[in-house]
Amino acid sequence: MLRLEPRAQPSMAMSLASPLIALALTAAIAALLFVALGKDPVRGLAMFFVEPLNGLRPVTEVLLKATPLVLCALGLAVCYRSNVWNIGAEGQLLLGAIAGGGMALWLAEAGFTGPRGAYAPLVLAAGVLGGMLWAGLTALLRDRFNASEILVSLMLVYVAQQLLNYLVFGPWKDPKGFNFPQTPSFDPSTWLLPIARGMRLHWGAVVALVAVVVFWFFLFRSWRGYQLQVGGLAPAAARYAGFSSRSALWTALLVSGGMAGLAGAMEAAGPLRQLTPHVSTGYGFTAIIVAFVGRLHPVGILLAGILLSMLLIGGELAQSRIGLPNALTGVFQGLLLFLLLACDTLIAYRLRWQGRRMPSRGAVQ
Repeated sequence: MLRLEPRAQPSMAMSLASPLIALALTAAIAALLFVALGKDPVRGLAMFFVEPLNGLRPVTEVLLKATPLVLCALGLAVCYRSNVWNIGAEGQLLLGAIAGGGMALWLAEAGFTGPRGAYAPLVLAAGVLGGMLWAGLTALLRDRFNASEILVSLMLVYVAQQLLNYLVFGPWKDPKGFNFPQTPSFDPSTWLLPIARGMRLHWGAVVALVAVVVFWFFLFRSWRGYQLQVGGLAPAAARYAGFSSRSALWTALLVSGGMAGLAGAMEAAGPLRQLTPHVSTGYGFTAIIVAFVGRLHPVGILLAGILLSMLLIGGELAQSRIGLPNALTGVFQGLLLFLLLACDTLIAYRLRWQGRRMPSRGAVQ
């Protein structure tokens, strides 16, 4: 029989292998699901892991979807390493989109025009402030009233969605939009421009790459990042060293909210160039999985963001080409996280085979 035996020290090799094992097990279970649904498992897996990378244009689409996932997950990694459980990146992303979209609409109404992309930095800055404001509500309620940041941040997601609905169905609705719930298209001076002509991938992808480097330096090479991580791993030691838990709470949530707001503004000013009720397709929630699959490390988050982006695009391809339900994408995301948590057990424990002991003759008597 198998039993778990504690290791003398955590296994670095298993820490690196655990995500790969979890991904392989997810693919194996996915193949079984395809068979159960009467589909070719090889073709089904190809939709998720081959077709999204089949050519330059599909690769740019993968990177386009990975950009908001990576930005949100970087901010969440700061929170989780600080032992602050922000579950509301989705709402902070929506507020960033609202703030950035509002800035774009105001600039056009006020007559500020210029070359294409000239005012995009103002739109992105407004998005960052909007996300920070929404995360700041969670920090305020946790700081002043000791409210659970998990519940507060999660409930604020639905408030943000209703606020977006109110705006696109009401005061910001395009009068020339054939009654569709959407704002007027943004002026070209506020667009986040694509990297190359003919593709949708914009310069936000480059910003995400730079953010990976900045957050690596912040977390592992800065004094402030060290304070946050000590507070998360050993709160008592942090208090003894004089580190402020209140400052850590505000810093973590404002950084996380700002990154999610930046992602929302990029979605509004980049591929959409207007606001609709569907600015986000659940990026803020998917980013939680990205953060943990990436081991709360900026480089791991970059790789995990690309992987989850492939799953999102693969789900759309599988639905349109072979008739698989799009809900399978959510199933795969949940499976990947569940199996990763299960495989992580092997970092601190090893499996041992232990034969059954036969009772002694005297004991039987």
